[in-house]
Amino acid sequence: MKKSLIFLFACTLISASQLKAQDYKTSLGLRLSSRGPAVNNSVSIKHFMNPKLAVEGLFTFDSKAAIGALLEIHNPMSTEGLQWFYGAGAYLGFDSDKTHTDRALMGAQGIVGLDYKFANLPLNLTLDWKPELNIIDNINFEPAAVGFTIRFTFGKSQSSAQPVSE
Repeated sequence: MKKSLIFLFACTLISASQLKAQDYKTSLGLRLSSRGPAVNNSVSIKHFMNPKLAVEGLFTFDSKAAIGALLEIHNPMSTEGLQWFYGAGAYLGFDSDKTHTDRALMGAQGIVGLDYKFANLPLNLTLDWKPELNIIDNINFEPAAVGFTIRFTFGKSQSSAQPVSE
């Protein structure tokens, strides 16, 4: 499935490489991910505080319930609408183990990925790697955290807004 998601994302970028993108301020959608991490299949909301800095919130309601927050730095690439980004954050979650005992999960997470905004559609795609370091209930590193996100976008960033005439 991971290879299919990567292939789909690459095909989308190649076919849309001639489009000019417009920036967005906020986006809301779904992130599909490998099941290993505490924050896996999620509802994702991303908000840009300025053209380079964004905050992303992730809400997982799978076999685990978790909430995560990431601070991300975005950098443009040569293709219009395509950016690469990196960042870090934390998460808090709850899980039931095999003995049906609820346990808390807490840890740090990093992220690196590609972000693409279509020019004429209110649509954003992201392909990322988001490893996690669980600190509470036990120390555990989860490197297999590849995700694909599709979001609807709202608003324009300050850099793409029309100047105000005096």
